[in-house]
Amino acid sequence: MPDTSLALSASGTSPRRSSEALGKGNLLHAIEAVLDPSVLALSLWAISIAFEGRLLPPYLILSVLVFAITFPGAERLHLPAWKMATDVVVSWFFVASLLLILGVITDYISDFSRAGITLWLWAAPACQIGARLALRAAAPYLVRLQSPPQRAVIVGANEQGKALAYRLLNTPYTNIELAGFFDDRSRERLSDGRNFSVLGDMASLSEFVKQNRIQVIYLSLPMTSQPRILQVLDALKDTTASIYFVPDMFVTDLIQGHTATMCGMPVISVCETPFTGKNGIIKWASDLALSALILVLISPILLLIALAIRFDSPGPVIFKQRRYGLDGEEIVVYKFRSMKVCEDGGAIQQAQKNDDRITRLGAFLRKTSLDELPQFINVLQGRMSIVGPRPHAVAHNELYRSLIKGYMIRHKVKPGITGWAQVNGFRGETETLDKMQSRIDYDLDYLRNWSLKLDLLIIVRTVLLVFKDRSAY
Repeated sequence: MPDTSLALSASGTSPRRSSEALGKGNLLHAIEAVLDPSVLALSLWAISIAFEGRLLPPYLILSVLVFAITFPGAERLHLPAWKMATDVVVSWFFVASLLLILGVITDYISDFSRAGITLWLWAAPACQIGARLALRAAAPYLVRLQSPPQRAVIVGANEQGKALAYRLLNTPYTNIELAGFFDDRSRERLSDGRNFSVLGDMASLSEFVKQNRIQVIYLSLPMTSQPRILQVLDALKDTTASIYFVPDMFVTDLIQGHTATMCGMPVISVCETPFTGKNGIIKWASDLALSALILVLISPILLLIALAIRFDSPGPVIFKQRRYGLDGEEIVVYKFRSMKVCEDGGAIQQAQKNDDRITRLGAFLRKTSLDELPQFINVLQGRMSIVGPRPHAVAHNELYRSLIKGYMIRHKVKPGITGWAQVNGFRGETETLDKMQSRIDYDLDYLRNWSLKLDLLIIVRTVLLVFKDRSAY
């Protein structure tokens, strides 16, 4: 995992990274919000005019629907060009699939030219990529057009101050020009092999700000230094600079870190579930709809597996095991029985290669993950999600929570049938502490960067993984 002092998000899938970099009031942020929706709508208008001779009402209605679905557009300026293009194509795949399904179900698709819609499905992402590349080329000029760069200083050359400096210096489209640091410590004490410009001590800060037209000041002082902070703020009252406080907790490993208000009082989230507000509704609705649909589609397979288990070896068809669910509460998880035993005690051995407890049919079920299919019932019950950290046996939880820092944070969300760790090579046995640590790192990364797009990506990668993975037994 990367150094959290430089990057609070470990995954490029996080939509917050660019908004942190650009700022909500930035002109580029506003352009990105409307760019993709506008390009998709205008490209559809062009298709209508080319194939129908004019803009027909069905095309106009569809363009409004597409704009509503895709607004606001994702922020991708911070991504490399190849990743931006990939992200555009993946996002368009899901949007186009939804539109096609709705069009076929309602027969609305018959109002369109088949050739025109086919061309639009390919032209739309190409136009998006072209518009994105054009925005990248124009971005430096747009930043200068918005306003002259704002000169800024950072008060406190500590870890969070240096992390903020790196972000300001390495973000290509920010409108902030960093002048340097102010700190009472000597330059020798501040030296760490990197070149930081220390402009003076705290006493000289106010005068420097007034004489050098400093417009933004970032206070990166320890939260325990309240008298010192108040002294600095008092000295800056004679300036017109905007002042921002950078809490030292932001160099820690935050989970869904953000600012909020509670009864009018500002608070800072340090560890929170991503499924609050509308995100919680999206997650619940997607789990409910997908699990119900999947259970209907796989019901014949469930019946055949149940009969095969009954004839293969003595014992129950469904294996029930206690696991930790949301907030660490115990839940009962269903699986097709794949072993000759049904262990659920205080000491449970993970399945290993050539494990003699696994039945002949069980080996096949575990290899293909078919033994996990009954867990879609758990999803309908509200105990699990389709995507989330995989639930471990209670005995394993009690062991690893004392060995791995932050282990229990993964229980801020419901456990999943598949997860971010499983599609990144950590499916099956975790025979060493390092492997379990890596699995937990991926689980926490999922919590930091959740989005519906990430869930859909994990589902697709899981399906592909089932056919080629060799780590489960």
